[in-house]
Amino acid sequence: MAPKINAGDGRTRSSISIFIVVGLCCFFYILGAWQRSGFGKGDSIALEITKQGPDCTVLSNLNFETHHGGDVGSLDDSESAKGFESCPARFTDYTPCQDQKQAMTFPRENMIYRERHCPPEDKKLRCLIPAPKGYVTPFPWPKSRDYVPYANAPYKSLTVEKAIQNWIQYEGDVFKFPGGGTQFPQGADKYIDQLASVIPIENGTVRTALDTGCGVASWGAYLISRNVLAMSFAPRDSHEAQVQFALERGVPAVIGVLGTIKLPYPSRAFDMAHCSRCLIPWGANDGMYLMEVDRVLRPGGYWILSGPPINWKNNYKSWQRPKEELEEEQRKIEKIVKLLCWEKKYEKDEIAIWQKSTNADSCRGREDDSGATFCPSAGADDVWYKKMEACITPYPDVNSPNEVAGGELRTFPERLYAIPPRIASGSVPGVSEETYLDDNKKWKRHVNAYRKINKLIDTGRYRNIMDMNAGLGGFAAALESSKLWVMNVVPTISERNTLGVIYERGLIGVYHDWCEGFSTYPRTYDLIHAYGVFSLYKDKCKMEDILLEMDRILRPEGAVIFRDEVDVLIKVKKIVRRMRWNSKMIDHEDGPLVSEKILVAVKQYWVVGDNTTTTSQ
Repeated sequence: MAPKINAGDGRTRSSISIFIVVGLCCFFYILGAWQRSGFGKGDSIALEITKQGPDCTVLSNLNFETHHGGDVGSLDDSESAKGFESCPARFTDYTPCQDQKQAMTFPRENMIYRERHCPPEDKKLRCLIPAPKGYVTPFPWPKSRDYVPYANAPYKSLTVEKAIQNWIQYEGDVFKFPGGGTQFPQGADKYIDQLASVIPIENGTVRTALDTGCGVASWGAYLISRNVLAMSFAPRDSHEAQVQFALERGVPAVIGVLGTIKLPYPSRAFDMAHCSRCLIPWGANDGMYLMEVDRVLRPGGYWILSGPPINWKNNYKSWQRPKEELEEEQRKIEKIVKLLCWEKKYEKDEIAIWQKSTNADSCRGREDDSGATFCPSAGADDVWYKKMEACITPYPDVNSPNEVAGGELRTFPERLYAIPPRIASGSVPGVSEETYLDDNKKWKRHVNAYRKINKLIDTGRYRNIMDMNAGLGGFAAALESSKLWVMNVVPTISERNTLGVIYERGLIGVYHDWCEGFSTYPRTYDLIHAYGVFSLYKDKCKMEDILLEMDRILRPEGAVIFRDEVDVLIKVKKIVRRMRWNSKMIDHEDGPLVSEKILVAVKQYWVVGDNTTTTSQ
């Protein structure tokens, strides 16, 4: 028997339904009017996000997975534009500011020809650098430490030239890196064990390291398992692709040389510096190169010299060099390190280790030495295209003989979020301890939003990550993981010089001007983060040129996260659709009324010969 229906109840439910429908109509009318008004600059973006369904942060039509070729998804609008052409195949490994042909037109004295020489505006390439035939996504870490696909860097010369030194071997379709080096043919691990008997590598005291003339960066590669992050550099020279191999292995590295220009790092940056047969003439130019290492070495930091001329009396025959020449070379080095007030801690076999003093009070005698010339203290971090000089960078002042100049650092990982000494001392204008703590909270929130957008961020899919405008390093700190590392770039035109703070946190990075090419090979970064970059460089150089450089250094199927004002990102989106990138604009995590938006993009897979111009959606 059917239950009785109360007429009054029916009328009540009907009234409620009408009220809900009217309410929804009013809401969508107001929403539509707001979108058409342009208020908040988020009209079309909000509409697209609304279409995505309940989870507005998940981008269903952008595919972050790797395929090694083919289509990686479609874009969210159909407007077409003429795409950029592919560069000729000879530019596959083009490095604009270290171009081999251009380098040969500069003097060889003091390695000037191996320094940065960027093309003028009318000579810049405005085409897309192709990947070589057969290019594949690198192996995940830690397998990538030991194996690199041959197709990604098809250069066999080092397998012959360095065969007995165990640098690199060619096996089938991969290169194998056994972990050897010129000074450690038995492996980097054993070599590091020897260093660790003197240097506190294992307890977090040493976190940042500099490897000068790094080869294929095996020293840096094997330090990673000990929670030490090494910045490796080497020139682009006859040892073809050594820095490229390092980055393919997932090891931090840049193209660079100790020549006449200061290194692109702040003062007091590194806990440890290393030279293993790096062929740098340390005693030349009145000790200028050692003085530059002293500038970037933290008070109390260590310098390792492995190879000639150490212990020359026992080794000159095997090195096939005159003992008089080696003796003079070591004499010059010893004279300079004495001037720098470094203390020799170890000398055995072919290895010597010195430690830098913790402050100037422990080295008062050198101020009376007529051979000691001091640089102006104000210029210690002013390095971009600045000439090196044979002068000693002064220590920051201390209040007691036991105080560490510039401030004592916590061991890692505690120092990642501890107040950096440069901030505690007020050395960074406009940045207080409170500002720093708020910045950390902000970037933890932003990175959590990124993780919802791209769920592959924490999986190891992205090993080599770049932050193009790093600020205080909050993005890198929030991402910190053994699965990845971040190259923190502080633009030379930034309002504040914060790279020293980044190093004090136990992170690494460089100064750079994004109007020029970065000192790396093509296809060396898996993920690029660009926060406020295009607002910063507005009216400084062409947006198109910065984006083409990003394309050059981004791997096929690599991802980019832009964060900027919406009107800036609309312009960016119009250009990247011509670059064989798929992109999607979404709202700030705080909602559509915030004018700062996020644009995420994925570079399509294509190689030499894939000349179809994609006028990407």
